[in-house]
Amino acid sequence: MADQTVEHVFLTSAIARLSYYKELGDKTFTQLIEADFHFKPGSESNSIAIIIQHVAGNMLSRWTDFLTADGEKAWRNRDAEFAGQNLTKQELIELWNQGWDCCLGSLKALTADDLLKTIHIRNEGLLAIDAVNRQLAHYPYHVGQIVYLAKMIRDEHWQTLSIARGQSEQFNRQMKSKN
Repeated sequence: MADQTVEHVFLTSAIARLSYYKELGDKTFTQLIEADFHFKPGSESNSIAIIIQHVAGNMLSRWTDFLTADGEKAWRNRDAEFAGQNLTKQELIELWNQGWDCCLGSLKALTADDLLKTIHIRNEGLLAIDAVNRQLAHYPYHVGQIVYLAKMIRDEHWQTLSIARGQSEQFNRQMKSKN
């Protein structure tokens, strides 16, 4: 029963939740053409490309040497993440995957004891479990932005990623019949 500790359950849950949000992004990207990644609804808005650049930059910085180095790496250029870099759809997806691989790989390598270690982000000390929670809030926030932008772009051609409108009751019946 050693693998049923609160710490183990937390890590397993964090990995599952973050994997779900990566999957939402992945499913969104399949519905988009290259130009869609660069659409900005307003001058102060970010495109999907910019959000991907930011999320990947954050992940690579935060999760590289998670337990031993400050989460804000000297090599990270956060401001450049918010500038259009004219990356192709394929390059953006590769960057997205690189960030997620770093994040999820680091999480999978953590042990229960690691969660109570002090790590640093921008020289601020915090428990590793708090840093994980911080990212559990940060990444879904940006995935939601990506999905929202994609829904605006695709409009009536959008294929839902969850329960379709008007289908909640039917979905609930199906779930109940499985149990």
